[in-house]
Amino acid sequence: MNEPSPQRLAYLRQRRRRRCLIRVLQAGLLVFLLLLWELAARCGAIDAFVVSCPSRVADTLGSLFRSGDLWRHIGTSCLETVLGFTLGTVAGTVIAIGLWWSEWASRILEPYLVVLNALPKTALGPIFIVWIGAGTASIIAMTVAISIIVTILNMHSAFLSTDGEKIRLLRTFGASRRQILRYLVFPANYAALFNTLKVNVGLSWVGAIMGEFLVSKAGLGYLIVYGSQVFNMDLVMASILILSAAAVVMYQGVLRLEKLLGNRLGVML
Repeated sequence: MNEPSPQRLAYLRQRRRRRCLIRVLQAGLLVFLLLLWELAARCGAIDAFVVSCPSRVADTLGSLFRSGDLWRHIGTSCLETVLGFTLGTVAGTVIAIGLWWSEWASRILEPYLVVLNALPKTALGPIFIVWIGAGTASIIAMTVAISIIVTILNMHSAFLSTDGEKIRLLRTFGASRRQILRYLVFPANYAALFNTLKVNVGLSWVGAIMGEFLVSKAGLGYLIVYGSQVFNMDLVMASILILSAAAVVMYQGVLRLEKLLGNRLGVML
């Protein structure tokens, strides 16, 4: 194998320096905002009782950790979110494949999907509670309801936008509809699938937290509601920060999966 040219090595070093600089600036901005928040609270520019401050949030997190409740609440919300995210994405993709497979089904169900997409999913929360019960299952159902419609619409639109010339070419060679789906339509839309996954990360967290707002005995949503009811803004802010961190970790997991599959399958995602 030939060694990279000096120009190539210089380019790679420049890219690494640029990435490192971006990471440093991102971390520096976060530290600056936290310090500004803390100084504003200590100087009396803002009311720490109403908006809290980093030191009080840290004390609250330490208290939750020492009591053993921190990981229980994080684990509950993460489990509900991941299950809803997985079920919503898988079921939505399967339904989108069915709609692509049957033009009749697509035409019949299209107006219903549009209505369901426009419907605020939080309005379904009380219905799920009555149907399923006041528990984890209803929260997962809320998460699925929020993510599944977006998945269906995005993936169905992507399947329909597959290059028609390539589909006709495969048909010319005698490929069945299943083979066209397996070897052309689905691989050609890996990018759309992962874009949908990225969107579903946020939607799944919204569904889980909204479900916990309505009915829960544990979870980050429960902590936020409980903290607001007892005017403990330190607990509310701590829960929101944990929620943000968990969402970022989940999003980064999707990015790593996208990169892994892209390298393994040789597909430009």
